[in-house]
Amino acid sequence: MRFVHTSDWHLGRSLYGFNIVDDQAHILEQIVAITADVRADALVVAGDIYDRAVPPPDAVRLLDETLARVALELRVRVVLIAGNHDAPERLAFGSRLIASSGVHMVGRLTAEPVRVPFDDEHGSVDLIALPYTEPPNVREVMANAQLLDHDSAFAARVGRARAALKPASRSVLVAHVFASGGTASESERPLTVGGAGAVELRNFDGFHYAALGHLHRPQSVGRAEVRYSGSPLKYSLSEIDHAKSVSVVDLDARGECRVEVAPLSPRRELRRVEGTLAEILERGVEGGSRDDYVLAVLADREPLLDALARIRQIYPNCVELDRSAFFARAATERAIGADVRRTSERELFAAFVEQVTGEKLRDTEGAVFAEIVDELARAAREADA
Repeated sequence: MRFVHTSDWHLGRSLYGFNIVDDQAHILEQIVAITADVRADALVVAGDIYDRAVPPPDAVRLLDETLARVALELRVRVVLIAGNHDAPERLAFGSRLIASSGVHMVGRLTAEPVRVPFDDEHGSVDLIALPYTEPPNVREVMANAQLLDHDSAFAARVGRARAALKPASRSVLVAHVFASGGTASESERPLTVGGAGAVELRNFDGFHYAALGHLHRPQSVGRAEVRYSGSPLKYSLSEIDHAKSVSVVDLDARGECRVEVAPLSPRRELRRVEGTLAEILERGVEGGSRDDYVLAVLADREPLLDALARIRQIYPNCVELDRSAFFARAATERAIGADVRRTSERELFAAFVEQVTGEKLRDTEGAVFAEIVDELARAAREADA
């Protein structure tokens, strides 16, 4: 069996105030094309289909068009689960009706796990779909008051799914969770405060592949078969260095997996440009497209007038300015002016050096400065005498 694993589409999301529905349509077109090119038996979407519980109309239309293309034109079955951004009831509306078209939308939590069966030349494969849910809901549905955190709640759900598997069957777990050891990004909504939202890797034992969603960086956790496909687009500046992709998974007769990464190319890249404002304006567009989403890291240490507007003359989709160099200088100036009467000459000089050069005063330089100050003080005393 071969399937395409993707997740975290976040349809309806904006990027620092920019409407990106066209960018999302462009990337979903590539996912559909990859699904067709590799002749996949299924497209698996591991949660966070939408970015919020009540998605905007253009996001709903985009999902409808994408599912219709995959299921009706390509005749490829689709398995989608709800993530922590989705509203389970809304996502699952009409799911029993559209299942006959090969689209299995799993949103609601049920006591028994949802099993989506597939057949290939080697026999049967079960996709076990576990949508995201909060521990209190699991406690209620499973009538178990001991399920106090994400790990215990997920373990109970997975344990019930594992117990229902046939001994010789091949199985794929589809879930939206934070697996312990995974690398997070700023754009993911935390499941809980602190680390209580993580689930242990032992939960994935017994499955031949775990198709996970929630973390936006493509990565395997613990072993190659426990994998996040990552989001198809960069949804925050913390993702600038991500290489976005989908995972194409081949499951052989023994249940062993081969995973290939199929790269995705955005309509507009999210990238960084650096230099002083004058340098960036003088260089013009470089290293990509004028329409890219750009973080401008400005080296200027002085105040600037209308810097964002001037940058947008070159890059109209500049999403943010990084003025850390300027604010570092301002912080140094505040430190210097805080209370000069209680600041030593060496501390004042060290602050001055850092303000001018951007580097801290070295010990050897501080020693030379101290000698000079001592000589001047001694000379002053001798002159007074």
